[in-house]
Amino acid sequence: MRKTYGDAATALRDVVKNGQTIAVGGFGLCGIPSTLIAALRDSGVKGLTCISNNAGVDDFGLGLLLQTRQIKRMVSSYVGENKEFERQFLAGELELEFNPQGTLAERLRAGGAGIPAFFTRTGVGTVVAENKETREFDGQTYVMERALKADVSLVKAKKADPAGNLMFARTARNFNPEVAMAGGITIVEVEELVELGQLDPDEVHLPGIFVDRIVVVPNPEKRIERKSFRTRNA
Repeated sequence: MRKTYGDAATALRDVVKNGQTIAVGGFGLCGIPSTLIAALRDSGVKGLTCISNNAGVDDFGLGLLLQTRQIKRMVSSYVGENKEFERQFLAGELELEFNPQGTLAERLRAGGAGIPAFFTRTGVGTVVAENKETREFDGQTYVMERALKADVSLVKAKKADPAGNLMFARTARNFNPEVAMAGGITIVEVEELVELGQLDPDEVHLPGIFVDRIVVVPNPEKRIERKSFRTRNA
């Protein structure tokens, strides 16, 4: 089955629909599928539930979809860099389900692995545990978290081969593999497409069984959320 597509719009065209749940990879602005996000904005689909570690910034990443009011609900763990997110949430225009960061990653991984739920101590005794089942194991209280699955997952990788085997660069391995596993259809933008067999087995961070479509974006924009500099002593 052919997995490579000429551009992001073509890869999304017969897949995305109004009201879907879309999982998006990345850690902050690191390793986000920015080209696929822009194409999703241009598709005009609305009423989306987005699962993502972050909500982008006002003019980049998922912030683009917030500007156009295409997101109705966010399942996330960090949203502190997006003024439009803040405005919509405080105005009651945007639903939000907060998750501890590790819990969010594990919920996605569980969804991809076919595990319907799991127990964790994270969030016990806080608002995170409200209206959730708790259980005691070995004298400790745990809260049950349900797995997350998405209709479509959008992922960013450094390299791919035609079979969809992926290699991620450094911090981009945070959330991207789990997001890819949790998607009913997983679409990946990669910086480089190599020949089958060129990826060393140790370089394969995610097997191609989880990947449905690939778009090559050789020079993506890479942003840093906050730049900080250490004062050097003379």
